[in-house]
Amino acid sequence: MIDVSGLTKTFKNGVNVVDGVDFSVAPGEIVGFLGPNGAGKTTTMRMLTTLLPPTSGRATIAGHDLLTDPRGVRRSIGYVSQGGGINPVNPLGDELELQAMLYGMSRAEARERIAQTLETLQLTGMESMPGGALSGGQRRRFDIAFSLLHRPSVLFLDEPSTGLDPQSRAGLWDHIRSLGLTVFISTHYLEEAEALCDRLLIIDSGRIAAHGSPAELKGDRTLIEAFMEIAS
Repeated sequence: MIDVSGLTKTFKNGVNVVDGVDFSVAPGEIVGFLGPNGAGKTTTMRMLTTLLPPTSGRATIAGHDLLTDPRGVRRSIGYVSQGGGINPVNPLGDELELQAMLYGMSRAEARERIAQTLETLQLTGMESMPGGALSGGQRRRFDIAFSLLHRPSVLFLDEPSTGLDPQSRAGLWDHIRSLGLTVFISTHYLEEAEALCDRLLIIDSGRIAAHGSPAELKGDRTLIEAFMEIAS
């Protein structure tokens, strides 16, 4: 579902923030992307979601080439950024309806799809609330709802549980698992990666330093915990 080869991003100062990254993600996999601040996690994710052009390399997402078919990539993915994008004032139902119609749905189709998505994320009945009235966990679930309206094949989550209390974080993990989608998630939380992910990619200084399932990386736990300590 995601195939990345030699992906590089060099900024004007000559620094390779992402330096020849190679990896793949199978359909239905939940893959965690771990590493310290400045390791290249967010830059990689921004490239894969068409928000930042790569300097070199290639990638295909859901069968669409990142460089030659960015529109196809965008229609195939959902993306939740670190900060989210919920309007704190407007009713959430109105915002969701506008988002759905931007993807070409009729008003009736949009309302049907919104109802389905909110039911999946246990948010039914909250459509009239403004974003500013939500708890942290509710806000992140609504962020995910916005990203799911067009039925993407791949979901990109950039540190989705940062700032949440442990109970809200665990609840969010349950919702992510229940989606049945291919998920690529960056995180600073080792317990999140171990509880949620089928496989982990550890990035440091723009390069993949280790990869494998959480169980396979148990022997490298000291390495992973060192990254998490730096990240915190």
